[in-house]
Amino acid sequence: MSHRPTFSHVGITVPNIGEAVEWYRTVFDYYLLAGPLEVLEDDTPLGVAATGIYGTGFARFQFAHMASPDGNGFEIFQFDAPAYERPDDTFQFWRSGVNHFALTAPDVAALAADVVAAGGRQRSDVVTINEDRGYQILYCEDPWGNVFEVCSHPYAYIWGA
Repeated sequence: MSHRPTFSHVGITVPNIGEAVEWYRTVFDYYLLAGPLEVLEDDTPLGVAATGIYGTGFARFQFAHMASPDGNGFEIFQFDAPAYERPDDTFQFWRSGVNHFALTAPDVAALAADVVAAGGRQRSDVVTINEDRGYQILYCEDPWGNVFEVCSHPYAYIWGA
């Protein structure tokens, strides 16, 4: 048995889980697997697990499990405490932590147009990584400031030898 991991999911935080679930369902065609589920800071198994992860003071949160059409996981969180804060600069790429997640879409510009039409933002122009192969990327963000990259081809194709 291998102990090497494979990618499972990414999690984001938003101020309104219902709106975010609907946005990702509509714009990206993600589907809901479970939730939104409620977790309280209490002695239930989920409450104990969450306290071990987040420490004390979160009081209550909700989370939903979604998946992309190809089965990759996407988790959305809404915390009651501390209160949600959207930073003025939503792309602090120089700081430790995840600075974006990435998606693959054959027409990056068309997906960016869908994102903008649904209240998101296109952060960059389309960048052609390889003209001969048509590899393109661009950066966007959802309405809550979560930054993501859109790639025209799978990651291993773009960056592999």
